[in-house]
Amino acid sequence: MAREVLRTKTFASDAANFILTRARKSLNERDQFRIALSGGNTPRSVYAEMAKRDESWEKFLFTFGDERCVPLENDQSNFRMAKEALFRPASVPDSSILRMRGEIEPAKEYEGQLDMLATKRGEKIYEHDLILLGLGDDGHTASLFPATEALSETERRVMANYVPKLNSWRLTFTFPIIFAARTICFLIGGNKDPRLIERIFSGDPALPAARVDQNAKSVTWIIEQKS
Repeated sequence: MAREVLRTKTFASDAANFILTRARKSLNERDQFRIALSGGNTPRSVYAEMAKRDESWEKFLFTFGDERCVPLENDQSNFRMAKEALFRPASVPDSSILRMRGEIEPAKEYEGQLDMLATKRGEKIYEHDLILLGLGDDGHTASLFPATEALSETERRVMANYVPKLNSWRLTFTFPIIFAARTICFLIGGNKDPRLIERIFSGDPALPAARVDQNAKSVTWIIEQKS
């Protein structure tokens, strides 16, 4: 694992620059940029900043690291947030978006779609160029919450994960597909407790985000610094 930490007061701009620099590198090498988006509130400003840029969106393939099991129009939908902040303002073509359909809990469907794309490139498992992740106050990332079934999954790449503390289901990437990515980027808002981040950096096994930090091929943390 190689970890890079960027602490910044220009969070949205620096994060967008990081993502799009990785995109251009992937486009130069493979003529496609495979990126998995994170949900929640923190990345919204980053996506809005990306939408201002003139990019070859038709060569991007957007997937989602997790999704709430809610209807598409629900304000908790990760896809709805990405659509409002990025896809619609940037006129991203539908062919560049692989939506995780949380309203019908189709974990096997999404996994099958990714497996098919991997097979076309001769890959054993779908390799993202970049997976964006967030961080919950309990150390969860994607929808890999502490003490949930998905943490022990070693074969499935996408699964429905029941979260007792929320009394709800989430669709989520599992560790196998996260660890297969070329790069992981955690987007961390300025209100996040720095003690939690230190616990992750120290490798606290109780925190799912620490397992990603310790086992991914390359990890970048972009952490907002409040003025």
